[in-house]
Amino acid sequence: MTSTQVERNSRKSADAIVPLLVWDTEGAPPTTGYKTVCWQSVGSGAPDVVSIPKLVETNADALKKRYLAWVYDLGEARIRGHRLIDHLELRPGFSYWWMTLFAEKCNYVKSPHIDHAIRLMAFEDWIQGKVFGHMVVVSSNGHLAECLRSWCVATGVSFEWQPLPATAEQQSWLKKFHQALPYSLQAITWLVLYLVRRWPLKGAGLSGWRQSRGRTTFVSYLFNLVPSAASEGRFASYYWAHLPENLQRDGCKTNWLHLYVEHALLPNARKAAKAICQFNNTAQDGQKHVVLDTFLSWAVVFKTLRDWFRLRRRARGLQEVLCLPHGVKIPLWPLFREDWRRSLAGKDALSNLLHCNLFESAFKSLALQRVGVYLQENQGWEFACIHAWKAAGHGRLIGTPHSTVRYWDLRYFFDPRSYTRSGLNNLPLPDQVALNGAAAFDAYRAGDYPLEDVAEVEALRYLHLFEAKKGGESVLPESNGHLRVLVLGDYDSSYTKKQLHLFEKSAQFLPSGAIIILKPHPACPVQLSDFPGLKMQMTANPVPELLDDCDVVYTSSNTAAAVDAYCAGVPVVSLLDPSRLNLSPLRGREGVFFVSTPEELTRALISAAAGPRGIFSADDFFRLDSTMPRWKNLIGVGAVDLKQGTGLSPA
Repeated sequence: MTSTQVERNSRKSADAIVPLLVWDTEGAPPTTGYKTVCWQSVGSGAPDVVSIPKLVETNADALKKRYLAWVYDLGEARIRGHRLIDHLELRPGFSYWWMTLFAEKCNYVKSPHIDHAIRLMAFEDWIQGKVFGHMVVVSSNGHLAECLRSWCVATGVSFEWQPLPATAEQQSWLKKFHQALPYSLQAITWLVLYLVRRWPLKGAGLSGWRQSRGRTTFVSYLFNLVPSAASEGRFASYYWAHLPENLQRDGCKTNWLHLYVEHALLPNARKAAKAICQFNNTAQDGQKHVVLDTFLSWAVVFKTLRDWFRLRRRARGLQEVLCLPHGVKIPLWPLFREDWRRSLAGKDALSNLLHCNLFESAFKSLALQRVGVYLQENQGWEFACIHAWKAAGHGRLIGTPHSTVRYWDLRYFFDPRSYTRSGLNNLPLPDQVALNGAAAFDAYRAGDYPLEDVAEVEALRYLHLFEAKKGGESVLPESNGHLRVLVLGDYDSSYTKKQLHLFEKSAQFLPSGAIIILKPHPACPVQLSDFPGLKMQMTANPVPELLDDCDVVYTSSNTAAAVDAYCAGVPVVSLLDPSRLNLSPLRGREGVFFVSTPEELTRALISAAAGPRGIFSADDFFRLDSTMPRWKNLIGVGAVDLKQGTGLSPA
């Protein structure tokens, strides 16, 4: 629908009061006849145009706290005399609530509608005290329209929804058929396919795990491996840098529980099982490796199905709590209806429960551990991991955010009341959180995390910023004076596509001979043929090797790799998607170009490349020391006295 058609419809309105237009689409809204609220753009700046994205950023702290409070109040809501959290108790003292999409708050990928919930809160604040007799919503989002319709009915405002065609995602007929099934059938289908794909991992490394003499355990991903090491049968991960080999050299025997993620290096379970066998053989007795799927068994499958049926039975009648206000006047239930069904009956429910039973089996079969460390992103499986670890009687557990802690990545933040220990189905927390530098520490402190449970350690994923650059030939083509742009893709394909489509529109205006190098995220391959307007070259080289040989870096709106470029002093141009919250780890940082249009992107690339390189220090973000004394002190193995620099005996 064009803005002209909307203007024509507005003249038909008999309301004496100027109608309100909610413009939830790209492009310019109509210029007359409405008070306009731009839902996914920054607006024109005209007096009669309000930008919701701008309002969200202006009131970011208050809105963030308000949303976290809404989630907390939801879990604490009482139904038939008991809290929702307690109704969903899965094991004594452990509630399934903490594994739901509500508690996870992954507005990055799993629950993007959280952005709309926060914008509705901003809209609710803005509209207080204003009077409108009629609201027109132009949007392809039926859930958003339903929320606003409910509010209009409650406040006596007439409502009109002018639907736009939704962007159709290309899907196979098989996937469309699967998504049309009831959630319960989707879940069972998923479980069957999962077992077929992952069964070859059953028992991989199990005997070594059971007999391990190591007393330090790491929970990580079988992903982001160093290719050269993997080809030699050695375990090396970009997540952990040199820590595993340093611990082994210091005489610390370690156990490694990996979550397998299919990727180009290990594309199927059989190759992953082979890699586990090679890791164990190469490390001999120093490291014991398994994957979570090692513990698959028919007993685990039966327990998972039993938990699923119990959960579905307990969840009946509980969804009414979502219809309650919990501090908001605009009903949010339409946005979260699917999350409830996915979390309590669908594939997400079965996946969470399978993880829980697998972790229980893994930790029960392991000798008592002195310390455990896991990668912390506060995903649902992590809370099952924490519960299973403590239920098995193991020692100190440490969670570590391996990358940046972004302001709008809500997974890392909870309402402060969640940290109070009530004694019943508490939020599962590690004993300590190992933070990789000043930026992460500031984020946790601003989120009111208990600082007595926080420790500072070296940023393992970013130690390359500390180490001297090795000599050698450039990994990028010779520039011959031409502009060289390094494009860093995103983990999520939709973000990467939006990033590259915008670049495609602006590339024709770049200086002649510009060289464009694309570094996709390892989990998100890109087909160059999908972007015929871009003459790009693709590379799989690590980001640190690429930075010194480019003039400017263009990143997606989310990728943590932007920090690598920023700390290396390379000018950074980042996509700012007005339809989403600003998930950039460089949000609020000096000297970063945020762009939303092709014209802005072209100007920023040329301007950034022409300017001087930055002088930003990596110390603003990370604690860097290649000898890793803080990690060793925290684990208690081969430690170093940080004040004196003298070696301490292994614990």
